[in-house]
Amino acid sequence: MNNRRRFIKNLGLLGSSLMLAHSAKSEITEQFMPFQSDPSKSIIISTWSHGVPANEKAMETIEKGGNIIDAIEQGVRVIESDAGNASVGLGGRPDRDGHVTLDAAIMDAEGNAGSVCFLEGFEHPISIARQVMEKTPHVILAGEGAAQFAREEGFPEIDLLTPESKKAWEEWKKKSYYSPEVNIENHDTIGMVGIHKGAIAACCTTSGLAYKMHGRVGDSPILGAGLYADGEIGACAATGLGEYVLKSQTSFLVVEMMRQGLSPEHACKAALERIKSKYLDKNKKLRFQVGLVAINLQGEYAGYSILPGYQYAVAHGKTNELIDAPYLMK
Repeated sequence: MNNRRRFIKNLGLLGSSLMLAHSAKSEITEQFMPFQSDPSKSIIISTWSHGVPANEKAMETIEKGGNIIDAIEQGVRVIESDAGNASVGLGGRPDRDGHVTLDAAIMDAEGNAGSVCFLEGFEHPISIARQVMEKTPHVILAGEGAAQFAREEGFPEIDLLTPESKKAWEEWKKKSYYSPEVNIENHDTIGMVGIHKGAIAACCTTSGLAYKMHGRVGDSPILGAGLYADGEIGACAATGLGEYVLKSQTSFLVVEMMRQGLSPEHACKAALERIKSKYLDKNKKLRFQVGLVAINLQGEYAGYSILPGYQYAVAHGKTNELIDAPYLMK
């Protein structure tokens, strides 16, 4: 009899929990009105203002018959080749020893992925990462092993340290002050997510934080942290201080929250709130930026950040605009 009463009580609690969950989800839906586009059309979303030219190239690639992987690869290659950009590829700020080391990853809707990290001397790590995905049984190649693979695949070697970056590094060495704060003036990474003909994909590429320790690898080449794509749900990419994105597996968390029915906006916000409550709320002296972009199969998309100043670019149809993302705290 006691077991039967306990079962009935637990059943009632379960029903109450489901009602509360449904109510909470309804409130979320009312509170967060996600940006939405036609999912049958192509949508490309990128982090930061350099996402605008990257999006333009990605959409151009699609218009010429490319698939979503072609599009995001070609899109971020534009930024990898931009010597005026100090946070990605050519012209990227070096580590404290003067080495420009690159991280990149790409992931498709089927769960296939390729990644390179701590790579020196190649302009397009995203393309090398794609070759890792398509031509090897592995996911990640690092350092000299990644460089060896790139040479074997015919990628040309190049000195990534431009005169401007070298001058900035030499100036930095006078005080050797290292600040990992990531903001609109000092940011790393281009992350890109997109959908085309119902297929989702994500990628990231970066030279990492300026003047980092030699050998440091951030979140960008790590699946579930800097990027994640699930062909049944959607995709997410991150930018900002990678150590905290790594610790929180942020991109995977966003996709899983979308799997539970949350909109991209609310999933991004909830994932960032977890980082905030775990680290920033417990240490008021700590300050860092993390920004996200996400998209689901319904064509809903969003960007969100911890601090103000983060922008993301969205392209669909003939539109390619830069949006100031909502944020958690000032």
